[in-house]
Amino acid sequence: MDTIFNSKQEFIEEYREAVRELSGKKFEITSDIDRFNALAGLIASKARSVSARTDDRFKKEGKKRVYYFSIEFLIGRLLDNYLINFGIRDMVDEALREMGCNLDDLCRMEPDAALGNGGLGRLAACFLDSMAHEDIAGYGNGMRYRYGLFKQEIVDGRQVEVADEWLSRGYPWEVRRPDKAVRIGFGGHVVGHTEGDRIFYSVEGTEDVLAVPYDIPVVGFGGKTVNKLRVWSAEPIDEHFDLEAFNRGEYAMADASRAGAEAISAILYPNDAGEHGRLLRLKQEYLFVAAGIRTALDVFRREHGAKWELLPDYVAIHTNDTHPAMCGPELMRILMDEEKLTWEEAWDIVTKTISYTNHTILPEALEKWPIATFSKLLPRIYDIIDEINRRWRDSFDTSQEGWQERLRKTSVLWDGEVRMANLSVICSHSVNGVAKIHTDILKRSVLNDFYALTPEKFNNKTNGITPRRFLAEANPSYSKLITEAIGPKWMDDADELKKLVEFEKDPSFLVRVGDSKRQNKVRLARYVRRETGLVIDPDSIFDVQVKRFHAYKRQLMNIMKVMDLYNRLLDDSSFSIQPTTFIFSGKAASSYTFAKEVIRLINSVANVVNNDSRVNDLMKVCFIPNFRVSNAQLIYPAAEISEQISTAGKEASGTSNMKLMMNGAITLGTMDGANIEIAQLAGEENEKIFGLTTPEVEELRASGNYFAWDVVNADRDRLGRVMSELTDNTFAGLSGNFDSIHNEVMSNNDYDLVLKDFRSYVDAWEELTSSYADTRDWNRRALHNTAMSGWFSSDRTIREYRDEIWHA
Repeated sequence: MDTIFNSKQEFIEEYREAVRELSGKKFEITSDIDRFNALAGLIASKARSVSARTDDRFKKEGKKRVYYFSIEFLIGRLLDNYLINFGIRDMVDEALREMGCNLDDLCRMEPDAALGNGGLGRLAACFLDSMAHEDIAGYGNGMRYRYGLFKQEIVDGRQVEVADEWLSRGYPWEVRRPDKAVRIGFGGHVVGHTEGDRIFYSVEGTEDVLAVPYDIPVVGFGGKTVNKLRVWSAEPIDEHFDLEAFNRGEYAMADASRAGAEAISAILYPNDAGEHGRLLRLKQEYLFVAAGIRTALDVFRREHGAKWELLPDYVAIHTNDTHPAMCGPELMRILMDEEKLTWEEAWDIVTKTISYTNHTILPEALEKWPIATFSKLLPRIYDIIDEINRRWRDSFDTSQEGWQERLRKTSVLWDGEVRMANLSVICSHSVNGVAKIHTDILKRSVLNDFYALTPEKFNNKTNGITPRRFLAEANPSYSKLITEAIGPKWMDDADELKKLVEFEKDPSFLVRVGDSKRQNKVRLARYVRRETGLVIDPDSIFDVQVKRFHAYKRQLMNIMKVMDLYNRLLDDSSFSIQPTTFIFSGKAASSYTFAKEVIRLINSVANVVNNDSRVNDLMKVCFIPNFRVSNAQLIYPAAEISEQISTAGKEASGTSNMKLMMNGAITLGTMDGANIEIAQLAGEENEKIFGLTTPEVEELRASGNYFAWDVVNADRDRLGRVMSELTDNTFAGLSGNFDSIHNEVMSNNDYDLVLKDFRSYVDAWEELTSSYADTRDWNRRALHNTAMSGWFSSDRTIREYRDEIWHA
């Protein structure tokens, strides 16, 4: 373990000086925010020094550089994580206590960096951690959002979106690099130029902005390797301030050029329902792609000259979902128009350099852009895509039966749209899914025509999470217990967690497992009371579903279960349940009305249940606002039931299921995404599986014999009653009824099969919770889940990417 301080005393001296330089005051009279900024700044400075040495070593060793392009990097708070990775957390904690300061208090001063939202962004962050841990020359490339997605507040039960001003007090981890800024052009017209017998192109008359990079260090465990996350901010090319407009009182117009440029990097996922939003999202996606490609090529040229044929040997460009799909066309543009390569030379380089991870089987989530919008904003990129599409079409074997339909499904341009998933597949040498079942579905349905043409491209890389963040940092009491039992090597090699199996028959150890869980439940209960005012019982079961709100994730089915249990407790004095706290958290996209209504329903049910003294000794409902990495790190360690209840065949993988498993929660789930691998690794007897399987879902839909009303009418007393309560004022107290949810489910014939799986789900929940009273066996199953979770380390995933895709 490399260390950045030779002794505790050296740290104290350097830290005191850092505080004095930042605040101009003695340490003893400074605020916690000054102390945090100084500490983070000191650690960041040390990290940058190691990063410079890392870069020199990579160059000397001739390492292949991996550029990971993602629209999201949900990195969370970094201070505690980097102290752990540098191996100095205990020393710093002790030193600060001697100085009259508390490390945990300082860590809470750090904002959650609003650079992502959900599983896509957290996966990307875990991958950066693991690339540094595995000593890969791996660099994140994304966007620096001024406000992120949004900060979620709950007002009268409703989600309200407000700006997340995470940068308001500065961000000590980042360094602005104006010397590496890249000029990005939008609009204009394409002009051809002749040079000998060659034609190349430029775009003239563009509206330009500046992409300015900010670098954030990525510290690998052990402290030897520090890589970088580079995020781009859009700024105006020139400071054009219209003084005359300002003096006329037209203050917004006076600085309009800055406002227009900065809008590009203002928020994550601007609403693209209208033309303005579509243009903004396209600008955002092109800016971080074009600027990132320029960085990669500049580094390559500096190290290898203009030997572009060597680019695939020294550079891997990985596109995380379809947002960076323009990497292929942009790389083609530079190689042809600026470096004067032929199409064939450039295409060979591009397809050997770029790889693509697909994250969804939902057709609506596979990005498509109107050709009219795309070609106007990015005319040269569109011309290249048009040529890619023409060559793809011309290469088709028209002698094969059904070739017309296959061409329709695989074309990049079709029906007036640019189809970004198809572009990503065609430009890549590797296409991977993120769980075994997800990859199988890609091959069998979503991308089956591509798979039939190029099966060698397709492979699976099941997602992973970093145990340093989601066990060592998030769950210190459990981590300490694990380390006492099996030693500290599990943080370096998560397979070591398997050694915990030896302790599953140790009664005293299982008691300590339960004690650790209760500590975490008390910690979360304090947070909930502080944030929401709700008092929850740490001795109740903590039943947790935390993730992005979406119909297929079926938070609706979960809250319908709560409604059903509430009804039965009121109606039947002989019916009882284990005392349970039902915990929900997550955001709905601002334009996703159905998901926002489900959030309102959860809070409305909570309002009724939590104020009914007849049931409060048995149930409470808790919605934790503004789900993010920092409060996730409180929720995962406290959870006892992990709700993974998506419609089978819909969830690509999931990572909350892995985080909860690693922290000893028992999965209650469908055979979907990585749940399948969890059940295989830990044994179905240590989880609770219910509901239709993917083949059963497909068969049911294909049959045409499923009718939602039949299911409701067959179960009038329970399911029928719950559905009626959506519209009969039972839960309307906060802000009205839920006719829209009722109508959505019934008019779409229960598309997500909430009604079909409902009784199977509730029965499975009752069977699982009835075993909670056997504390010893519950703790054994919890420990077994942790022991089997090591395979889900992102270190394993990244090694597979390194060896089988990037060849780094």
